[in-house]
Amino acid sequence: MECISCSTKLPSSSFLNPRASSSPIDRRFPKKVLQRGLLSSPRSRPFVQLNDGLNPFAYRQRSSYFSLRTYKGHIYAEAKKQPWDLGRFLSTLYFFNGPPSPAKFFEFLIEKLTGPTPSEPPKAMETSGIVLVAGATGGVGRRVVEILRKKGLPVRVLVRNVEKARKMLGPDIDMIVGDITKESTLVPGYFKGVRKVINAASVIVGPKEGDTPERAKYSQGIKFFEPEIKGDSPEMVEYIGMKNLINSVKEGVGLRNGKLIYGFEGGISRELPWGALDDVVMGGVSESTFQVDPTGGENGGPTGLFKGVVSTANNGGFTSIRTRLPEDVSAYDGLELRLKGDGRRYKLIVRTSSDWDTVGYTASFDTVDDQWQSIRLPFSSLRPVFRARTVLDAPPFDPSKILSLQLMFSKFEYDGKLNPTFVEGAFQLPISSIRAYIKDPITPRFVHVSSAGVTRPERPGLDLSKQPPAVRLNKELGFILTFKLKGEDLIRESGMPYAIVRPCALTEEPAGADLIFDQGDNIMGKVSREEIARICIAALESPYACDKTFEVKSVIPFSEPFSVDPENPPPEKEYNLYFKTLKDGITGKEIFEQSPVPL
Repeated sequence: MECISCSTKLPSSSFLNPRASSSPIDRRFPKKVLQRGLLSSPRSRPFVQLNDGLNPFAYRQRSSYFSLRTYKGHIYAEAKKQPWDLGRFLSTLYFFNGPPSPAKFFEFLIEKLTGPTPSEPPKAMETSGIVLVAGATGGVGRRVVEILRKKGLPVRVLVRNVEKARKMLGPDIDMIVGDITKESTLVPGYFKGVRKVINAASVIVGPKEGDTPERAKYSQGIKFFEPEIKGDSPEMVEYIGMKNLINSVKEGVGLRNGKLIYGFEGGISRELPWGALDDVVMGGVSESTFQVDPTGGENGGPTGLFKGVVSTANNGGFTSIRTRLPEDVSAYDGLELRLKGDGRRYKLIVRTSSDWDTVGYTASFDTVDDQWQSIRLPFSSLRPVFRARTVLDAPPFDPSKILSLQLMFSKFEYDGKLNPTFVEGAFQLPISSIRAYIKDPITPRFVHVSSAGVTRPERPGLDLSKQPPAVRLNKELGFILTFKLKGEDLIRESGMPYAIVRPCALTEEPAGADLIFDQGDNIMGKVSREEIARICIAALESPYACDKTFEVKSVIPFSEPFSVDPENPPPEKEYNLYFKTLKDGITGKEIFEQSPVPL
């Protein structure tokens, strides 16, 4: 009989005590057993360290029904008449949060034996995400908001001026009032649910002689007036502000390479306390533990090791280990386990409640014998299970509220079915890491509107007289392009999947003109703000735009105005055709680094 409903509430004492001599396991077992038995560790110190007052492993010195022997490195169990160990049962319950009420426990036993099998498939898990638009009252930003809302996508805006934002975007707009130059205004709770970002925030440039309330002169472009910085400096907006914005959204947006929850990867480690939760809670006698093998990893490094002996005596048949953690992985699409298989089928159980008797969102996975492999378990595939049966009306899985993870080897599957790979006896499963991942194909999660020309002010041999005003006046404008480039670098170094759009001179003309996409920061010209807004939104959905930096202009020269027939507007472009032409690693900085540009 399988129980997967015990909640993991670990004691507050340290689990990673470096003093081997203080281990209660060392004190309570003969050295011979510790060297060869189930609880032996390849480390010089125990991985799990519990206090003496509450030690779920302490029952092993008292238990006489189960003897362990080691032959040629394998663990064997001598199954005799095996009475149930009440002491180990109570120790396990209290270690993992204390027992349920007697009524609940006996209700569990009755329902386990007599309950019907569900006839409907489990509900699909659903996830959704908000698109945050920073700089939402600017020329590009307000158009981005308008298009997103027409598409029916959830939008939240980051603005400084509430009155201006409501007047421009509507009274019902989902709004964060904050200033990217002031970190204290970017409260983490404001960004909950944000999964994608379009950043159109920029330093304000305006005519020295002033402008109309509608910024008519500014809308013509910097080419037509003598510019100056209005308000915060380029350093504060383009660099400090970018750093603050990235720090505010990074957790919710997610990282291209995922988030390490447990394990050892490339010199980085994150260890967690694991405790055994075996079929003793149902009267069984199976035993398991978790250790760290310092040289058992894929490349000779450390790895975790889930090992034990499973027995069907006393109607048992499962072992498991469980850890407790608060973890928000809502930016990701599933969990990936890197492990060395043994040909058996295991389960991963994820819980979002700290209750003792609660639903566990569960996935089974098969392993290949003696082979390192990566197992991806999408959140959408997790099955809500309660007392070993599928729960048809369970709430959708919430990846923002993970409280525990559990690895299990069991005779039982779900709803009365059996594990076809189950074999009694010893087993071990090396597991080097558990991480949250973004599913393929990965698309940009952070799209930034920068500017063409950011690499040109210091470019050797460049004739500045032929460059746009912002390049010629970079120093006079507070090194505006220099700090825009520094802000870009922060995005590229952040680990978030991104796209950086560098428009040439922005105009109020309509979208629809033919476009030129380029890389290397060489082109000059003009492009519609509306067109850039459309490009940003399209980039969010295109894997071809991911981690790309590119410039955009229209084919229409400055000297020629562009217009469209409102009654017969041109069709919206297939931007993927442009994105497919882009290459990785080209920013325009290559000339400074003296490295060849890939062709």
